[in-house]
Amino acid sequence: MTDLSRLFRPSTIAVIGGGAWCRSVIEQCRKMGFQGAIWPVHPKASEVGGLSAYPSLSALPTAPDVSFVGVNRLQTINIVHELATIGAGGAVCFASGFLEAEAEDEQGPELQRQLLAAAGAMPILGPNCYGFINYLDGALLWPDQHGGIRAERGVALITQSSNMAINLTMQKRGLPLAYVVTAGNQAQTGIAAIGEALLQDERVTALGLHIEGFGDLRAFERLAAKAADLGKPIVALKVGKSVQAQVATISHTASLAGGDAGAQALLERLGIPRLGSLSDFLETLKILHVYGPLTSNRIASISCSGGEASLIADTAVGRNVTFPPLNVTQKTDLRAALGPMVALANPLDYHTYIWRDTPAMTGAWAAMMDPSLALTMLIVDFPRADRCDSSDWECTIAAALAARQQTGANVAMVSSLAELMPEDVAARLIAGGVVPINGLTEAIAATEAAVMRGRVDDAGPLVLTPTPINPGLIPEATAKTMLADYGLAVPKALRADSPEQAGRCAAEIGFPVVLKGEGIAHKTEAGAVVLGLMSAGEVEKSASAMPAKSFLIEEMITGTVAELLIGVVHDPAHGFVLTIAAGGILTELLDDSTSLLVPSTSEMIGAALERLKIAKLLNGYRGKPAADKSAIVAAIMAVQDYVINNAIGLAEVEVNPLLCGPNRAVAGDALLRREDLT
Repeated sequence: MTDLSRLFRPSTIAVIGGGAWCRSVIEQCRKMGFQGAIWPVHPKASEVGGLSAYPSLSALPTAPDVSFVGVNRLQTINIVHELATIGAGGAVCFASGFLEAEAEDEQGPELQRQLLAAAGAMPILGPNCYGFINYLDGALLWPDQHGGIRAERGVALITQSSNMAINLTMQKRGLPLAYVVTAGNQAQTGIAAIGEALLQDERVTALGLHIEGFGDLRAFERLAAKAADLGKPIVALKVGKSVQAQVATISHTASLAGGDAGAQALLERLGIPRLGSLSDFLETLKILHVYGPLTSNRIASISCSGGEASLIADTAVGRNVTFPPLNVTQKTDLRAALGPMVALANPLDYHTYIWRDTPAMTGAWAAMMDPSLALTMLIVDFPRADRCDSSDWECTIAAALAARQQTGANVAMVSSLAELMPEDVAARLIAGGVVPINGLTEAIAATEAAVMRGRVDDAGPLVLTPTPINPGLIPEATAKTMLADYGLAVPKALRADSPEQAGRCAAEIGFPVVLKGEGIAHKTEAGAVVLGLMSAGEVEKSASAMPAKSFLIEEMITGTVAELLIGVVHDPAHGFVLTIAAGGILTELLDDSTSLLVPSTSEMIGAALERLKIAKLLNGYRGKPAADKSAIVAAIMAVQDYVINNAIGLAEVEVNPLLCGPNRAVAGDALLRREDLT
């Protein structure tokens, strides 16, 4: 891994250029109390931003640890080359007009190639990049205003979007920020490499990633491994959709695995929780900053309103959090603190009998904080400071801090509305070891995301191959033979080149049979599949009516409990995406699928099957026989084995339906697309 310590933790900063952006970099560093040297560089100006300027890089006292290159794109290339030559520690390339401008300027990609060549081994951020803020040391390679303050420890945030980074610094939620870094084009240094470098700063407590696209998947595997080794959690806000769904519409798998199914599968594999909004993202980071990953999903809630108690209970419906019943100790201590008029439950409405009585409130809240709970939520909304007096709420802050100190338990003070948690209160709570959370919905989402999860170590590295350029459709009979070589069970089958031959083949296999027209992807829609034919004459008649010139005749598989779709698609962004879904006609009727990445273990596949809605059928529904789960898993593993051993040139495999019975799982149909590599 490239050492980025000089870049992100500099003692000397060069600011190259004299415009407003460069002056702002100097201003921000001085405002934040940077203790190192700042060296403006300008060939004509005597001073920049109130500091004496050097006429050239060669005139500097020594090679700078990091440089903000605030000149046009052509000059940027020359300056980066000179910085690399003199042994500088890194550079922020602010200029745009590189690869991101490819649609408007054909020179962009070539200029980015030249920039990379100029940098050589010297680390660079960008181009098309705002730079970074180091709030720990007051080093800001940042050409604009921001909303943060110095911190002794905090979370690191990385985003490709400079504007998004600015917005994140403006949060008023009390979240301590250690670093905010923009990656821009990621021409050389990507999000994963940046994250790995920042996590190694002992003052960084957690890492938040705003991801538009992953890029180097191996780098993300290394990042997850490093985070696990350091015991520091990562969360992600992933935006954007894969282009996979636009590539192949010939199968159901392509549409199911398209969009961001691959991204979701990748994050799950890496053990990185994915949040759906910026608010949830920031609130999760607060929990992780104060307590690290939570050990369970067991929570408690206490509030002075039955409405709030009901609301948080409703908010948790459908989320992976639980409110366990109160135990004997909790009930005893709560009764002692609250008296006989409060109905004891979890979530708890403690009414307002003890309001302003800080010792009593402390006792009640401490009583709720059972050691087996991952988090106890104290629901408190503060009045708006511009129109109201909040002095009556000081008792809640004091009680929360005292209960935390008394019990050592994980405690969150949660406002029901996000805006009703004042920033100054949030800062006081965090300083005392209590997590302030803005909003009930955010609290539940953040708690769910903060529960400890591990990355998948035992499945092995992702299978990554170049994207197939022009894959062709393999005939079904050939596809089944190829998959059967890896252990997939297939029906007895024969091929025929005429209706008459199809009839003879059917008689040889034995009735009932299935007749399929070859060379047609969606056979059912095209009238190219007929089930349960009982005679040679029926086969001939049906074949004559099909829009096909050749035919596949197969034994009819009976006794099916359920049908599944098993598909693998080459996703250029995430590797091979393995999709398991309800099969047959249910593929289109039910929104019932789950995705993994190749390779996956049999245990992972078994767990994925249980997440499907159709799992009830597989497990035996209303007295019906259960499907043979081991046979289903073996069938999926066989498909995966084929993919692993034939990955180069492979675009897609689909088995739909996989006919799942009490004693076996048989491929009813198979589709395979790959390049002709001969």
